[in-house]
Amino acid sequence: MPYELHYWPMIQGRGEFVRLALEEAGADYVDVARRDDDAGGIEPMLDRLADPNNPRPPFAPPFLRDGAIMIGQSTAILLYLGPRLGLVGASEADRIWTHQIQLTIADAVDEAHDTHHPLGVGLYYADQKPEALRRAKGFRAERIPKFFGYFERVLAANGGECLAGSTLSYADLSLFQLVAGLRYAFPKATAVALRDTPHVARLHEAVAQRPRIAAYLASDRRIPFNEDGIFRRYPELDG
Repeated sequence: MPYELHYWPMIQGRGEFVRLALEEAGADYVDVARRDDDAGGIEPMLDRLADPNNPRPPFAPPFLRDGAIMIGQSTAILLYLGPRLGLVGASEADRIWTHQIQLTIADAVDEAHDTHHPLGVGLYYADQKPEALRRAKGFRAERIPKFFGYFERVLAANGGECLAGSTLSYADLSLFQLVAGLRYAFPKATAVALRDTPHVARLHEAVAQRPRIAAYLASDRRIPFNEDGIFRRYPELDG
């Protein structure tokens, strides 16, 4: 049975971190909400989300179904998929370290989202622009350099090629996606940060050139960044 990935079909969002791992591994998976038949689409995804017979329901997409197992939260999904896809080291120490890095990437993703929705997700960006300008200023000046500096230090300590262990892990794929998203949303600030973090810049380039990832990025399965997702380009927020 293929893995079933459930996520909104119109954005990359948090589902993209899972999708990159599945694509890199060449895994058999179905992007359920992108299908047009009775088994796919947004409504079936929402039905599965609200299934009263599931005592362990996910809170929101993304969630993954693998047979009888259903997992929500992108970091938990990657923790589950990592050893099954060969995208994490074999030891417990490697697995928990890779998971720790992934959680830190998730923190950065949340902070990037909050630059354009600093007051609440229930409000439009236009309703919180002054607060967004202030939040984005601090994110550009302090948080992007701090996150990138941390990942630079981890990469340098591990030989410069990958974040954990001796081969590519799902955390490397996720760092690629974080950099790609920030280059879209904050191109000027991200360019400055990348000049100071050459290992991060090289990892981003190397992941993009991996055969399966390159094929995926060139395909229509890769939804373009847009202003409905996590990473949104509002030029005024880039200073």
